Amino acid sequence: MRRILLSTLKILISAALLYFSLRKVDLYDLASRIQVGSLGWLGLAIAVTFLQIFLGVLRWREISAECGAPLDTRQAMRFNVIGTFFNQTLPSSIGGDAVRLWLVARSGAGWRAATYSIFVDRAIGLIALAILIFATLPWSYQLISDPNGRSALLLLDLAALVAGLGFLLIGILPWPWLKRWWATHHVHACAVIANRVLFSRDHGPKVAVLSILIHVVTVVICWCVVQSIAAPATFGQVFQLLPPVMLITMMPISIAGWGVREATMGLAFGYAGLIANEGVNVSLLFGAVSFLVGAFGGLVWILSPEKALGKGDPSWRPTDTVPNSSD
Repeated sequence: MRRILLSTLKILISAALLYFSLRKVDLYDLASRIQVGSLGWLGLAIAVTFLQIFLGVLRWREISAECGAPLDTRQAMRFNVIGTFFNQTLPSSIGGDAVRLWLVARSGAGWRAATYSIFVDRAIGLIALAILIFATLPWSYQLISDPNGRSALLLLDLAALVAGLGFLLIGILPWPWLKRWWATHHVHACAVIANRVLFSRDHGPKVAVLSILIHVVTVVICWCVVQSIAAPATFGQVFQLLPPVMLITMMPISIAGWGVREATMGLAFGYAGLIANEGVNVSLLFGAVSFLVGAFGGLVWILSPEKALGKGDPSWRPTDTVPNSSD
């Protein structure tokens, strides 16, 4: 019952935010702006989205190996593509993570190792996004003259930085109770793994570069969408505005970020002195690109061997091993 209520609430939030975002948007005008040339830009956006998924695979492989859930590239790519489908269908912007966790666990890695790999992957992505936003704050402040917009951006980024760095701090604190107390045991174990990944010579530089690249590629996808409808926004403006929008969209309060993304993008464009409705238009097409990629992920899911695999299958023998957090 609780799950049904939460899902219903997220649907209502998405519907309400989409309604308020689309009240002043002329969808017929938006459709008329998509010409033959636009299809090329949208096709490029789809292709770059698959590149982004592949970069995510490379990072996830580095992290999952440290979590005791090693994945080969082909398998991880399949799991990530399937995850994009469930990101579009489950009542959350991170629904695909739950499916990836399930797939990894049933592949033989075990539920604990699978959970850690997904959680650490998400945490490192959040930290990288917060650092990217912080590094570009001087240019963002030049773009955003509205004091409310500046304050909102600063508070949002500080909250993300405190959460991310606080998570890493948990992994290096010597307090024994962090390992024993039920409320912090798994968080501490994940923090230890995250520190081991980020500050190791073998994994650290590669994971850091991949994490930043993933977010930069998101900007490139959005830029392709901007070009497809000739929206009046430069690449630099998109680079400043999109990361904070994506940070807010990560909150699991809607269906695949719909509504939250449109409302936030329109607000961001308005704070930057751009046309707010164009922000909503760009967000709608950005979501459409994600939806199309997710549809391909649905086809991969239908054809995947994991879909037919049941618990009674003798090949499914999960374990719950994971590297000791005290190492």
